[in-house]
Amino acid sequence: MSGKFAFRPSEIPEVLIVEPKLFGDHRGFFSETYSRDGFRAAGIGMEFVQDNHSLSQQAGTLRGLHFQSPPFAQDKLVRCVRGSILDVAVDIRKGSPTFGRHVAVELSQANWRQLLVPKGFAHGFLTLEPASEVVYKVSAPYSAAHDLGVAFDDPSIGIAWPTPADQLILSDKDRRQPLLADLPAHFDFR
Repeated sequence: MSGKFAFRPSEIPEVLIVEPKLFGDHRGFFSETYSRDGFRAAGIGMEFVQDNHSLSQQAGTLRGLHFQSPPFAQDKLVRCVRGSILDVAVDIRKGSPTFGRHVAVELSQANWRQLLVPKGFAHGFLTLEPASEVVYKVSAPYSAAHDLGVAFDDPSIGIAWPTPADQLILSDKDRRQPLLADLPAHFDFR
């Protein structure tokens, strides 16, 4: 615990589950969901430059697996402010002992968890409820020229999405992403 946040390692140590404290009373609640000083006190020095907010109307909407290549690589701090999602980070750092492995964490309005996804990881999420809203901070601005992805259904990654593949709602872009084995080395673990 670092003040107003608990930082818990996931199965891949660089991907952290962040649990902000929630202060509630008869009026509702208050929560500090990010603090540069609070994160720095825990040894996390990422600088965020942009906030993104997405709404997915239907359960079973899959967004990802996305990343940006250098020099526009992004760290992300992801939270679900309405509904619930299965949030996934895949290690795409060549030479990493966890290359190709993934972390999957449920984030929801109810559990108030966040996922800290560092550079070198592809990220995506599946909505588990209708009208799910996701808000996330990124450490570099969007760059269309550096916006890339990995196939959500790559068997070498083996993500167990809880919605059957033929029922997923996907963008055309996300249906055409390459397999991890065909992805150039954008990130080197060394």
